[in-house]
Amino acid sequence: MRWRTAIFAIFTASGLSIATWSSRVPAIRDALQISRTDVGLMLLVGGVASILGLSMSSIFLARWGARRAMLTMMATFATGVAVIGVGTDILHSWPVVTAGLVLWGFGNGCLDVMMNVEGAAIEKHVGKTLLPLFHAFFSFGTVIGAGLGAGAIALGMAPGTHLPIVALIIVVVAVVAIANVPRREAAMDAPDAAAQRVGWRERLHVALSAWREPRTYALGLIMLGMAFAEGGANDWLALGVVDGHAANEAMGAAALATFSVCMTVVRVLGGPLVDRIGRVATLRVLAVLAAAGLLLFILAPNLPLVFVGAALWGMGASLGFPLGMSAAADDPAKAAARVSAAATIGYVAFLAGPPALGFVSDHIGLLNTLYVIVALIVLSGFASGAARPIAGARVGAGQTAEPSAD
Repeated sequence: MRWRTAIFAIFTASGLSIATWSSRVPAIRDALQISRTDVGLMLLVGGVASILGLSMSSIFLARWGARRAMLTMMATFATGVAVIGVGTDILHSWPVVTAGLVLWGFGNGCLDVMMNVEGAAIEKHVGKTLLPLFHAFFSFGTVIGAGLGAGAIALGMAPGTHLPIVALIIVVVAVVAIANVPRREAAMDAPDAAAQRVGWRERLHVALSAWREPRTYALGLIMLGMAFAEGGANDWLALGVVDGHAANEAMGAAALATFSVCMTVVRVLGGPLVDRIGRVATLRVLAVLAAAGLLLFILAPNLPLVFVGAALWGMGASLGFPLGMSAAADDPAKAAARVSAAATIGYVAFLAGPPALGFVSDHIGLLNTLYVIVALIVLSGFASGAARPIAGARVGAGQTAEPSAD
């Protein structure tokens, strides 16, 4: 269906934007003549903007509706990507690059909630678990972005040329994709401007109500644990192989690639598993896999077992975030509010967790610090019951589940 293809494209564009920036960080640092600490501070600013975007996404949905809001936010982060390139090579200004990161982070944060709400709506329309597959397309976008970045570097293309070109591609994708997203009352897409202005404050009240619901925090805990597992791997797995297991840098990169490949494969194939055994059972099984894999990674006496641990770690961490999003969106009328709130909790962990782990590792060692992630994965597993579909929802219940009451 065109709707599903459009949301696949939006997830891919989001991943493309992230990898485009990431692939050119060394060139941007050198062009601006700044230190790694300065780069870290710029990343922090972008991360804070992302969290603000997540938190405020419900406001934009309530005011504009999903179609207009998604188009606006894709244009916002595409503009941010272009501004980063212009600030690097034309203006040679780190404040301009930082401003671009704010636009990029805020737009992506807002879009993250919106596209997940749309993905969850498609799940309900087709009666199958699809959010893991949507998140796999996000991963595909990062692969495409990294590949284009490598190609641009090989061709000697400066960020000031490369990034605006990618930004233009994102805008084209946005216009074409949004044209194929249907108007839906649940997504607050009013049929005309006059209707859109009526009652938006009431819709905003609903949008913010999720922060008063205990289930939101339980889902946030599921996502927090798995966000730590994913973010910790992205930032510390390779270094753990090198510093903790005395391997070379190539082995560290290979172990991280193993983690990423296993995570992506499970996201591609995980939907049918969820539809068979249910969300809760899937999350519990994967929490066991993630915890076991991370413990094996920490304690492995040789490099082959380190790689096995990395593979299990990636498999286990793969579905916590998308299934948490899916569970938060069980009620279409409150999907945006609940996804926004739960995702904010998870993303705070994703962005703030790895730096915190770095601080702790300076005192107790990197491998010992990873036990913190093991504990959070266990907590995530215990909280998995919160992902049980609400009354009337069928997606994620599993084949053996009793019909839900309306």
